[in-house]
Amino acid sequence: MLRRDKKHRFVYPDDAVMKSTYSWRSMLRLLQYILPYWKQLVPVAVMLLIGTLTKLAIPILIVAAIDHAINPVDGEGSSMLLLWYVGGMLLLYLIQKSAGRYRIRYMNRIGQRIISDLRLALFQRVQALQLRFYDRHTVGSVLGRITGDVNAMEELLTNGVVTMLMDSIQLIGIAVVLLIWNFKLGIAVMLVVPLMFMVSMVLRRKIRFSFQSLRFKQTRINAHLNESIQGIKVTQAYGQEQPNIHFFERINSEHIKEWDKASALNQLFGPMIELTSAVGTLILFWYGSFLIQSQAITVGVLIGFSNYIASFWEPVTRLGQLYTQLLVGMASAERIFEFMDEGSRHMELPNAKKLPEVIGEVTLEGVQFEYEQGRPALQDIHLNVRAGSTVALIGNTGAGKSTLVHLLGRYYEPSQGRILIDGIDIREVTLHSLRSQMGVVLQDTFIFAGTIRENIRYGRLNASDEEVEKAANMVFAHEFISELPQGYDTELQERGVSLSMGQRQLLAFARAVLADPRILILDEATANIDTEMEVKIRKALSQIQQDRTTFIIAHRLSTIRDADLIVVIDQGRIIEQGNHVELMKRQGVYRKLVEAQ
Repeated sequence: MLRRDKKHRFVYPDDAVMKSTYSWRSMLRLLQYILPYWKQLVPVAVMLLIGTLTKLAIPILIVAAIDHAINPVDGEGSSMLLLWYVGGMLLLYLIQKSAGRYRIRYMNRIGQRIISDLRLALFQRVQALQLRFYDRHTVGSVLGRITGDVNAMEELLTNGVVTMLMDSIQLIGIAVVLLIWNFKLGIAVMLVVPLMFMVSMVLRRKIRFSFQSLRFKQTRINAHLNESIQGIKVTQAYGQEQPNIHFFERINSEHIKEWDKASALNQLFGPMIELTSAVGTLILFWYGSFLIQSQAITVGVLIGFSNYIASFWEPVTRLGQLYTQLLVGMASAERIFEFMDEGSRHMELPNAKKLPEVIGEVTLEGVQFEYEQGRPALQDIHLNVRAGSTVALIGNTGAGKSTLVHLLGRYYEPSQGRILIDGIDIREVTLHSLRSQMGVVLQDTFIFAGTIRENIRYGRLNASDEEVEKAANMVFAHEFISELPQGYDTELQERGVSLSMGQRQLLAFARAVLADPRILILDEATANIDTEMEVKIRKALSQIQQDRTTFIIAHRLSTIRDADLIVVIDQGRIIEQGNHVELMKRQGVYRKLVEAQ
């Protein structure tokens, strides 16, 4: 959400650029996604080596053709020998192109699979993260990591790494051949290379942070777009279209400026390499001419040097471009593994066991929780809930009611104390075995794009059509579903905007009933349902709650007066608990709330 800074400009609360230490560690961590494909990479490596060696061999044949078939030092030229050399060069050229075609085709295929694995791993980790993570990150920033950052590594993994290896081998091969032909001339023409790399080292840090900042600004654009689309009703209701547009113009302009900066730094490589190449060529012909006159080298060797020098700067140019690509990949890898590491702090215990089918006894022992350090949302909560009973949590807004039920499903972890179900600490069990025995109905329920049948079946994916319709009947949703054009097969738009809030709530009830949980949590679940429908839902719930432990959060006290246990929470503490009759006799906070309503 937007806020204003000290200069009254709109900003996001998480506006900060990651400035971690430059390291190859994130790139090395990618090896865990590359290693599973090592068998497929072996033939690619062979083709890479064959293609590079044949490319290196062609200038050698040119030198031999000149010195032995065209302009031999001690005899006349030979047309037949020249044809043999030309045929050899043609064969090497065909081998080089065939190897290159095979390498590109299969490396692209392998690279896409690596990217797919990385994207899946990141999505799996994001699915497992606690709600605290989503409290700190916008939806746009999460989408930016899964799509933008992963896609930024696609070119690097599908083509960049292989090209980098090929060019590195080519450069080493050229240097070796030049030094063998003539050590002094080889050293002379490569004197400018160290200078070029020294200059590139100076640019390295600036380019890296520039591209990292560029990725961050793209994430801000994604975040604002997502928030603007989801909040369009509120934006239009309060007439905030123009401020919203002005903010987008600013972050879009900042993105362009950052791109210009990164592009300008990147483009310095081209002129630098061209200047280096020109200096190397001048040294070659100046010193090479002197060596020919002194008969230290032949004309063919000079021409071979010239070919190799031209071939030398080509991979150097590509390596400069690939280096920039590598920096982009490193920045993206750091952002990806930042999320991966975030997830690792909230994973299950290594020896986590499966929670057996529960009866439903819930115990909270000295539970404390803080969203922010120093601001406890729950303090010293002691509560024992009998299996199969109904517990109502009441209190003012912000008292900590929803926080308490969130802790039951381990969407957050308590900072102190522990929570037991049937005497088992929930931190010692797998999340799936815990949450699969819980059903949750929220005030703001989420409806997925798809059919009504699919949305109800989300509570239990293997449920039959008959079971889906039975669940809908139990919560009185069948009537309105039957009146829709395609009934249960009616396609819903994103978030179910074609349905009323009450209808969406009924689908959420049906979803929870179908899941058949042992522990049912209703968080303001009847807030969007009219009074007449609420009466029906309460009758349905009286059947559903049998033999289930149920937690109800409601502001309408009429919906919870029949609860077995009513817990009054104020400022994160339990101040009263008992049934309706007991609490009314105490003349305490609960009675005042009932009388106020």
